[in-house]
Amino acid sequence: MLKLVFVDMDGTFLDSNKTVCPRNKDVMDLAARLGIQFVPCTGRNVNGIPAEMVDHPAVRYAVCCNGALIRDVRTGEILHEVDLDKGTVRGLFKELKDLPITFDLFADGKIYTLDDRWDYIDQMECDEPTRRQLKSFRVRYDGTFEQLMGGCGDICRINIFFLDDESKRRAWGVVDANPMLRRSTSLPSNIEVTHKEAHKGAALAWLCGHLGVDVADAVAFGDGDNDLSMIRAAGDGVAMANAIPEVLAAADHVTSSCDEAGVAAYLEPILSAMA
Repeated sequence: MLKLVFVDMDGTFLDSNKTVCPRNKDVMDLAARLGIQFVPCTGRNVNGIPAEMVDHPAVRYAVCCNGALIRDVRTGEILHEVDLDKGTVRGLFKELKDLPITFDLFADGKIYTLDDRWDYIDQMECDEPTRRQLKSFRVRYDGTFEQLMGGCGDICRINIFFLDDESKRRAWGVVDANPMLRRSTSLPSNIEVTHKEAHKGAALAWLCGHLGVDVADAVAFGDGDNDLSMIRAAGDGVAMANAIPEVLAAADHVTSSCDEAGVAAYLEPILSAMA
């Protein structure tokens, strides 16, 4: 029986304009009445999750930073965290610092972007709604990398935006050469780096165990590379019609696109039968 609904944000629960459509809001309302929990499962920090989700009665927990952090959104408590070693972060930056890339650190519930790399966000390839959103979530840090490292807390994720294929190739190679790191992506122009044990699938399994829910009673919706692990981990993995081929191939089912309220379209008949 369905008990937990894990939903990616961009390209899944949010439409192309980065908003929660009315139909998806309605399906959350129905889930709340049935005692079924929605779990935002995203590469974002918790402050990047729309208020209409965080404040909704169906939402108690959020999986953030691609699975590196699980938070109780009502109390603010961090239930589970898998951080990167700061020595590893320093080594990665040393090898990549001469490339035209950002090197965004996810720490202290914020995303820090070095001031001298901020303009790369304006130069990278992406649509304008995404660009505006990315900039709104970030803190422009006016200091050196070492000053940032010395002043920030634990780092759970690194994001790298690149401008060209050569930078992408070199960054991929450096990350892949370290067995303690995991690489994924959510945009054509980015690389997302976490500890090897931090990914959405592991977070889904951890939260199910924490709540005493069988993973067979969890459904997960996603569209991108960073969603693959949870699509495979959930009892029912559902790909959006706009998903990348790898997610479509791994999914148990396929629903309509994010702009057609695909999450609601899939859940409505299931929840209605439970009502």
